[in-house]
Amino acid sequence: MDANHLGDKDRALDNLFRAYGEACGSPEPSANFMPAVWQRIEERQRSVFLLARWARTLATAAAVLSLGMAAYLYTPHGRSSAFATQSYVEALTASHAQESTDVIEVADAL
Repeated sequence: MDANHLGDKDRALDNLFRAYGEACGSPEPSANFMPAVWQRIEERQRSVFLLARWARTLATAAAVLSLGMAAYLYTPHGRSSAFATQSYVEALTASHAQESTDVIEVADAL
């Protein structure tokens, strides 16, 4: 390759870098540059971490509540339902017998 050709490319590249530096300006030269960058990054991440912590807390609470409701529904309770021990016909007969005794008691009172 020709040395003149490489020199032209070097000058063109130098001109490009100079134009870029003038257009963008120089970065902050202070000693606080990197700490300030990290502070901005951590401020943005703090909201993400807070949201993730709330999501984990709510998921845990939902799981505990679901297990509690399942345990409540699974455990037998002291009182048994009339429908669990009687057939439908037996429950209707018992209900009809109670209603007829109420009518008889009212008739006796008159």
